[in-house]
Amino acid sequence: MPRLLLAACVALALAGCGRGITSTPGEAPNLEKWIAEVKARPAPPLPPLPVMQQFESFEYAAHALRDPFSRAFRDQGGSGPRPDSTRRKQTLEQFPLDSLDMVGTLGAGSGIVALVMAPDRVTYRVRPGAYMGQSDGRVTAVHEDRIELVELVPDGAGGWLERPASVALEDQ
Repeated sequence: MPRLLLAACVALALAGCGRGITSTPGEAPNLEKWIAEVKARPAPPLPPLPVMQQFESFEYAAHALRDPFSRAFRDQGGSGPRPDSTRRKQTLEQFPLDSLDMVGTLGAGSGIVALVMAPDRVTYRVRPGAYMGQSDGRVTAVHEDRIELVELVPDGAGGWLERPASVALEDQ
């Protein structure tokens, strides 16, 4: 009985699917006629091309003025601070200042020495007058909780500015 019911359902489904496949003899010519009519219609007109605006030309007339990119212009006003190009670089100057960690101090009073760990996992001793960081940072003071220094940064006009910075003791 279930097999007979299943066979009847399959036959009914196949019969329903077959209706859309067959067509009446008059349908195809109507479709071909409609396609021919659509192809025969004129195409819609194209929108007009945009009008090109005429740009004003500009003649550069500052040839006789001083060149702002010349070396003579940049070197003016050299009375401010400058990095010492003859000074030998110290080990801690090869690392960015934010990658250096103060891990402790030795001594007390004016003889205090800071312990700084670099990214190479080596601990270095730092005293006032030492240099660290990549911006010519000179250590001005060592305290129990921080190292104070002054960095030299370019001011954008060929000169240099002193910028205070510090490295604080790392919390464990």
